[in-house]
Amino acid sequence: MKILYSPASPYSNKVRMAAHHIGIAAESVLTDTNANPPELIGNNPLGKIPTLITADGKAIYDSRAIMHFLDRETKGKLYPKNAAKRTEVEIFEALCDGVCDGLLAIVYEKRFHPPEKVHQPWIDRQWEKVERGLDHLNANLPKTSGKLNAGHFALAALLRYIELRFAGEWQRGRPRLKNWPAKFEKHFPDYPKFKA
Repeated sequence: MKILYSPASPYSNKVRMAAHHIGIAAESVLTDTNANPPELIGNNPLGKIPTLITADGKAIYDSRAIMHFLDRETKGKLYPKNAAKRTEVEIFEALCDGVCDGLLAIVYEKRFHPPEKVHQPWIDRQWEKVERGLDHLNANLPKTSGKLNAGHFALAALLRYIELRFAGEWQRGRPRLKNWPAKFEKHFPDYPKFKA
């Protein structure tokens, strides 16, 4: 199996950490989406990462679709079997991914527009969503134990990304969230290997 990825992508890091944790052997293939490489475009018409290519050549894309595939492959190692608890984890993962969506919208607005064309109200709107999401996460952190789930990996990837792109801009007033990575690393010692 292969995971086409970029080290800065929080969605790629979520999938790669989860696969590593549950013992799925998948080669991480560094992929430049801007170059439209044939392996990516040929397997994912959207040209987005992460894209997982199975041993038999099937392409799976969107990080949550990949997470669900990995869960099925390991008979439930990433999501609880109980339906209500699974829904909670899926919602938590969606919130973390949604915060990443807002962060990426800000990064892309600044990256792809000249300064005079950057739309600050759009950035402010996205940052409001990010802050609401972070406040909710700070107040509703998951229990972190040896039984890690998809939500843990989504949060770990989010915090790695926000620190990469917005260092020092998110921690104030969120001490539990700020301290969570150290707690997570106790149960996932390889966390430092997945730096952006």
